[in-house]
Amino acid sequence: MIDPNQFINLQLHGGFIIKEIKFTDEPLVDALKRQAMAQTRIVANEFRLRIQGGLSEEESSVTLYHEILEAAAVGSINPPESLADFNEGDFERAARGAHSRWGVASPANLNLLLQFHGFHEQ
Repeated sequence: MIDPNQFINLQLHGGFIIKEIKFTDEPLVDALKRQAMAQTRIVANEFRLRIQGGLSEEESSVTLYHEILEAAAVGSINPPESLADFNEGDFERAARGAHSRWGVASPANLNLLLQFHGFHEQ
């Protein structure tokens, strides 16, 4: 099981900070009111994540990779050109690729993901 505490106040490439990660058993919905596995609120440069509880370690990891990459792309004033045309499926493929390449999401691996996609240390 992924320990969310290891990510709190994590400085991410691109100048972002993870302020909160909670695994919850409450139903989650996206902006279109569809069922979702996670929600991320972006407040300035801070990410606040809620992830559906009860997921396997792999699905939790993929979800975390997905949410961080998507939030960084959306929350960036000038996102890397490599992400300019990404859609939901592209973020999912990138997240699954990251999990296959680097293993379970960790603080270091989240920054590898962001670096791989063009975000730099701030």
